[in-house]
Amino acid sequence: MANNNLSYHDEIMRENIMKLREITAKLPPFCKTYFRGIEEYTSSRTRLSYAYDIRLFFEFLKEKNPSLKNKEITEFDLSVLDMVKREDIEEYLEYLTLYEKNDKEITNDERGKARKLSSLRSMYKYFYTSELISTNPPSLVATPKIHQKEIIRLEPDEVATLLDMVEDGEKLTKSQLKYHNKTKVRDVALLTLLLGTGIRVSECVGLNINNVDFKTNGILIRRKGGKETTVYFGDEVRDALLDYLEIRTHIIPESGSEDALFLSLQNKRLCVRSVENLVKKYASNVTSLKKITPHKLRSTYGTSLYRETGDIYLVADVLGHKDVNTTRKHYAAIEDERKRSAANVVKLRSKE
Repeated sequence: MANNNLSYHDEIMRENIMKLREITAKLPPFCKTYFRGIEEYTSSRTRLSYAYDIRLFFEFLKEKNPSLKNKEITEFDLSVLDMVKREDIEEYLEYLTLYEKNDKEITNDERGKARKLSSLRSMYKYFYTSELISTNPPSLVATPKIHQKEIIRLEPDEVATLLDMVEDGEKLTKSQLKYHNKTKVRDVALLTLLLGTGIRVSECVGLNINNVDFKTNGILIRRKGGKETTVYFGDEVRDALLDYLEIRTHIIPESGSEDALFLSLQNKRLCVRSVENLVKKYASNVTSLKKITPHKLRSTYGTSLYRETGDIYLVADVLGHKDVNTTRKHYAAIEDERKRSAANVVKLRSKE
């Protein structure tokens, strides 16, 4: 049951903590010690992600290790970790390539494998540095090589087409058009905000009305990790938000969503999944070759900002990247493009 006094982000944290408790109840008892031990320096979302990965690892051990087949996972003791060898971890990573669960085939690419290996390393490191186990096999296994993907983003003409489409409803199906008049002003404001600031979708849906300041053209958002910061927007975003707020002030929200900026047709705070579906609905009519998600709108903004300013540190700051190398890695292709353009800028001799 939701606590109406909690902010959106605090409510999400609460839900994550409750889910984590459900999962750890089905894990070996020593896992509770581990999750308590890392609580101070990890987010609830990170711990929940680790829990899912660690559960999968213990399910693998139970299935593949003859000495554990007849034991429940909750009966595993800490000595199980010392039983695991480097070869077992490598076999686990190979297993992750393709396995079945609940009659479904599940696959993992190198990113999925790297994340699951990272989860194991975290757990092993905690118990190894605490001198509660004597081996640390995940640290001996190389991280799967991550192949960099090309940044998927909308080109400027596609951005304009997208926003025009949201306004006029062109190419929407008959069933989609039924609701379009009720949501188009909201959708224009939401997409303009994402494209005009580069904020994350979780930051967007977590916005309250009083987080928007039209005196400074700024929004107060909570970044990953809980840090609050102000992001500034331009006139296009300002106009779209003001148009939406004219409508928003006449809506009576459901209990618990009174402060929310963006509301669903049920007058509840929009959730991340709803925004993902909204972006997919419109963007699929703009381009069929690109899979556009809210994160790709963030990449679109970052690309445009970098091309206009050439300031990688500014882009990193505005996007909320803790490490500028993360930003540089994502926009390396554009940086190389800029370097190439410098080749013919400096003239050594004038041609007659």
